[in-house]
Amino acid sequence: MKLRLFPQENAGLVLLAQMAQQLTRGVGTMSALLGASTDEYEALAEELHQHEGASTDLHFALLTSMRTSFVNPLPREDLYVLSRFLNEAIEKLDGAAELISLYQLTKLSKRAAEQLEVINRQSELTAAAMQQLNALDDLEDYWIDILRLSKRAERTHRIWCSELLKDHKPLSYARHRDVANQLVDVTKDLRKVATHVGSILVKES
Repeated sequence: MKLRLFPQENAGLVLLAQMAQQLTRGVGTMSALLGASTDEYEALAEELHQHEGASTDLHFALLTSMRTSFVNPLPREDLYVLSRFLNEAIEKLDGAAELISLYQLTKLSKRAAEQLEVINRQSELTAAAMQQLNALDDLEDYWIDILRLSKRAERTHRIWCSELLKDHKPLSYARHRDVANQLVDVTKDLRKVATHVGSILVKES
């Protein structure tokens, strides 16, 4: 087996990819929650909370790795920013699940599933991209794809909110709007990840 002088040099990329994968798992849990009965809400919200906790643990592991590694695949500040945005994304998804459970919301709009589809695709692309940050020339399509998905999410959010305003009384509108805001904020955080990758591409070109 070939001896590596710096065995942890790609640890940061692996941890970032694992964080994105936790988000993808969280999307699966959220999808189950959307199709569940109210009796199942609390357990599924707790399951998503566990995914968020695992992501936070990975975030802290990345900070430790950056401090202890002699060589990192990217500047420490870039690794930290990417990790922070990924962790904030799953925090928002976790918040959406908690709100659905706390408010005992039923008959959520089909727009919620549409946003989850976008989030899932964004997280899959991001997980793959985090493992390719040592080959930056391959990431230009990732940056463009995430931005395109983000625009789709923004449009879905606007439509969702306009529909809520027509179909719900003020209190119900506010509760459903809270969930809609949390989900679109997940897509915004993943757009921040892609935008930061874009800034890295520019710096390294």
